[in-house]
Amino acid sequence: MINFQRLDLNCKARYDQYLMTCGERGCEYSFTNLFLWGRQKAAFVEGRLALFSQFNRRSVYPFPVGGGDVKPALDAIIGDAKERGIPCYLSSMTAEDCRVVEELYPGRFHFHTDRDTYDYLYAIDDLADLKGRKFQKKRNHIHRFEETHPDCRVLPLDETTRVAAFAMAAQWYRVRKESNPHMDYHLEELALQRAFAFQQQLGLEGLVLLEEDQVLAFTMGSRLNEYTFDVHFEKALDTADGAYPAINRAFARHLREKYPELRWLNREDDMGLEGLRKAKLSYCPDHMVEKYWARLWEEEDEHH
Repeated sequence: MINFQRLDLNCKARYDQYLMTCGERGCEYSFTNLFLWGRQKAAFVEGRLALFSQFNRRSVYPFPVGGGDVKPALDAIIGDAKERGIPCYLSSMTAEDCRVVEELYPGRFHFHTDRDTYDYLYAIDDLADLKGRKFQKKRNHIHRFEETHPDCRVLPLDETTRVAAFAMAAQWYRVRKESNPHMDYHLEELALQRAFAFQQQLGLEGLVLLEEDQVLAFTMGSRLNEYTFDVHFEKALDTADGAYPAINRAFARHLREKYPELRWLNREDDMGLEGLRKAKLSYCPDHMVEKYWARLWEEEDEHH
């Protein structure tokens, strides 16, 4: 059985070495996401980074990343699932991963896709500049925001602004819980609290829109790989019309100036929520990180 361990900050540097060189991957591979949400474990197996996770009340193994031959790591995962007595589900797979698995284990895995988990990737220049007719509405919203809040400042999310951002987040969640009591905001709020608590150790960067002593919006993210920055959190007060596109553009500009090599902002998935999907599509993504999952077809399946 693979000795999966909960992620701690001591293994972040080693983990990131694998992540930075494995090509384009979804946000679920982010060390920050894994650490903040706390339901995943990791192990270094046969030269690969293997993960053991929970998704939709199911134990899954995100496709192992790293260099060299992937088959020993996949063999170990298949063996681990058998020892645990659980179905072997591979998740977070690219189309190329599916091809590799089918070539290594012909006919043994059944493949599926899941649009609700696709990540939205945006060209950083698009979000920083908002050029062209397709972004006219975003520019109009920002213009109205700047007219309504002429004294609003863009500041780093750091020890000087964190308390005010935390207070604004608490207000945001309180409103959501009252208006949508059936929605579970508890886990996200806990993850955000951990992000504030471990911001420096995780390499989280962010900005706030500050008017006097009130944070109108904030955003926070971390590096996903060499060319991609992952936006984990973005919140704005409902009363501050235009604050969302304003903080979005400000963060894109800040990151482009600080990291000129960056190409993409990953704004993660929409979880199949209609409103969230509409909002993410409105920013005109450059492309999606498509994700697939596969289930190992066992002999006993034939008898069900």
